[in-house]
Amino acid sequence: MKRLLLVLMTCILSCKNDTSNTVDVSVAAVQEDATVTNAQSDIDLRIYDYDGLEPLINKTDNKIHVVNFWATWCAPCVKELPYFEAIKEKYESNNVEVLLVSLDFPRNYDSKLKPFIKKHNLKSEVVAFDDVDQNRWIPAINEAWTGALPATIIYNNEKRQFYERSFTLEELETELKQFLSP
Repeated sequence: MKRLLLVLMTCILSCKNDTSNTVDVSVAAVQEDATVTNAQSDIDLRIYDYDGLEPLINKTDNKIHVVNFWATWCAPCVKELPYFEAIKEKYESNNVEVLLVSLDFPRNYDSKLKPFIKKHNLKSEVVAFDDVDQNRWIPAINEAWTGALPATIIYNNEKRQFYERSFTLEELETELKQFLSP
């Protein structure tokens, strides 16, 4: 009988502790929601269709442009994003510009994309791409592109190269160096 009473008391006390944890989790969830809301309001995300994006990926200036097509749901894309940030930081003085073109779904801009940009403190320019006419814009960006992510364009006034693959930092830097003046 004493054992039964001991087991019953343990269960009651355990349930009481679970309730306090639930309250703590609820408070944390509310705080997390507030953080997401703050991230949404801090980020001014420009959204383009192909006609709006086209001038950004075909500039004719004296710079080297690195344009990466990515999405938060694409694991290889997310893995290589720090390499694009490193390229921006290291080569910005060499007239290298990095543009990150997100192909996230429009319904996820506020809930996933903006918080991702904020959390990872992305310094490169990030724009969202929203154009349903894939049969038009995929071949317009590159005829050989299947539409798979990640994809990258590196170009300047004289040369343009398209890559339908992910990079390591060393691989990305090697490709970029082909565009830098000797």
